[in-house]
Amino acid sequence: MFKKILIANRGEIACRVIKTAKKLGIATVAIYSDADREALHVKMADEAVHVGPPQSSQSYIAIDKVLAAIRTTGAEAVHPGYGFLSENPHFADALKEAGVTFIGPPVAAIEAMGDKITSKRIAAAAGVSTVPGHMDLIQGADEAARIAASIGYPVMIKASAGGGGKGMRIAWNDTEAREGFQSSQNEARSSFGDDRIFLEKFVTEPRHIEIQVLGDQHGNIVYLGERECSIQRRNQKVIEEAPSPFLDVATRKAMGEQAVALAREVGYFSAGTVEFIVDGDRKFFFLEMNTRLQVEHPVTELITGLDLVEEMIRVAAGQKLRFAQDDVKLEGWAIESRLYAEDPYRNFLPSIGRLTRYRPPVEGPRKDGTIVRNDTGVFEGGEISMYYDPMIAKLCAWAPDRSGAIDAMAGALDDFEVEGIGHNLPFLSAVMAQPRFRDGRLTTAYIAEEFPEGFHGVEPDDAQARLLAAVAAFINARIVRRSARISGALANHARSVGKDWIATVAHREFAFVITQDETGDVIAFSDGPSLMISSDWRPGDSHAAFVVAGEAANVKVSLDGSGLRLRWRGIDVTAFVRSPRVAELARLMPVKTPPDTTKMLLCPMPGVITSLGVQVGDTVEIGQTLATVEAMKMENVLRAERRAVVKAIAARAGASLAVDELIMEFE
Repeated sequence: MFKKILIANRGEIACRVIKTAKKLGIATVAIYSDADREALHVKMADEAVHVGPPQSSQSYIAIDKVLAAIRTTGAEAVHPGYGFLSENPHFADALKEAGVTFIGPPVAAIEAMGDKITSKRIAAAAGVSTVPGHMDLIQGADEAARIAASIGYPVMIKASAGGGGKGMRIAWNDTEAREGFQSSQNEARSSFGDDRIFLEKFVTEPRHIEIQVLGDQHGNIVYLGERECSIQRRNQKVIEEAPSPFLDVATRKAMGEQAVALAREVGYFSAGTVEFIVDGDRKFFFLEMNTRLQVEHPVTELITGLDLVEEMIRVAAGQKLRFAQDDVKLEGWAIESRLYAEDPYRNFLPSIGRLTRYRPPVEGPRKDGTIVRNDTGVFEGGEISMYYDPMIAKLCAWAPDRSGAIDAMAGALDDFEVEGIGHNLPFLSAVMAQPRFRDGRLTTAYIAEEFPEGFHGVEPDDAQARLLAAVAAFINARIVRRSARISGALANHARSVGKDWIATVAHREFAFVITQDETGDVIAFSDGPSLMISSDWRPGDSHAAFVVAGEAANVKVSLDGSGLRLRWRGIDVTAFVRSPRVAELARLMPVKTPPDTTKMLLCPMPGVITSLGVQVGDTVEIGQTLATVEAMKMENVLRAERRAVVKAIAARAGASLAVDELIMEFE
């Protein structure tokens, strides 16, 4: 076994590898850029080596600098994590030449599967089902449009060296094929240094289901079940689960056997993932093979009881697999929610800044038999950088069945406190509550279909609004009673606390009378039943467990002016609890209107202007490209929402802009 390994990565996956290495008694070496000097993976490792400036091209994927760190520390092996150099055959080859073990598959397998065109040909030769498409190189946008039309729309435009949703577009007509080809090529060149593009038929109403494979260097290969990864946004996975609610035993077996056949065809060992597109009739087609540890590997670990990082290390050390296919048992259900630094209220645009509060839920087994796990690479007070992937954490929940896993995840999301940046916690909570998700009726178009106008928060129904009104009433009573208890006051001069109040929640008013007994408070609503509420909440607490009429609700609480901001199950409301007279006056207050920005193009995210598509005086049409912004390694095209004339341009190509900074004005 190795004595020291270097992790050629950062963030949560570096922390994840370090945890397993420590469990095995292996010393660890972290590498870091200028932006990551104070990062969690640096603090967790036994040693840390600086490898360059924030740009990954000059640090984390600079092979010479990583090799220098290996030589300096004497690391015997390298775990690449995912992304960066994890699927770079030149890196794996350089390690081999240096006499350092690559904790991953052989170079030949990385090369064969890393090129999506080559991989599809190999898959077909191995008897794996493949999607119809054009696997030869495409020279330009016009040729892409001609080929797409011959295949038949819709088509998927994909970078041959792509991954993580980068360099991928769906085109429904010739115009989208041309534009998608150019954007995919630009992203591929920027992210992978390889701008080769291919096309394939886009399967409508598809599910994205992948098979986890694991092999050793002695010819043993097994599959560890599947993961359902259909909940995606811009081809980036958001929620994953294992097993899939769609597959039957026969389909699972067939997919698993084809995945193993493909792995065997390329002499594969270590952990790998074979991705498939599955249609409504359970027909499946090979998509690609990821020759690395997958981001969503924790759900497989939770249902199999295996530590995939440990298995990768053991395989790299030359050990045989300690189990056969018949030994693999899938127990229970696991769900993973990716917590991203993306603002769902701004079309999921990246958000950067300092984590002023970061309090994940308690990990481990719970009294109800569920398990919560949180893989993260950040900490309270740390910073989310613009240079890297926006992932904050991967929150996982396990339960004996799918319904229990969803409930456990919903509760864990309620318990997760993140402040200081925009994040997608409310969106994740909203998905957990949707009937379609709970029924398992998933496709890769789920988010687009369920949120066609984007995410604008969760509007509470009457029962939820009443529950939050009770919470607000309880908190207000605690605050008012505490204020009334002033030490040193004369007995007959105590402040009288009223019992009649009006709570306003999500534009609904609830008149109530509140009384207190030894078990809690009773909220007697004038238009409904009385609710008993109890909690250990104290002034200053930002999160507390409430029990309202026997229903548990873990609510995030913060003061918002004269109101109370309450967040629960994706709902984010400011509640007001007022005396009847103050409530009457509040109804007369005018509503402040937001400023008019309809004649401005504002930068929707912190990023770099890579190009401007218009000049002053140009008349632009609806849908015309105005500017392109690159942020978090993704290219974002800003288009005109109406016909207008460009009055002024305030930004230039290459400029770094903050959120809502002016790009151009219109007449």
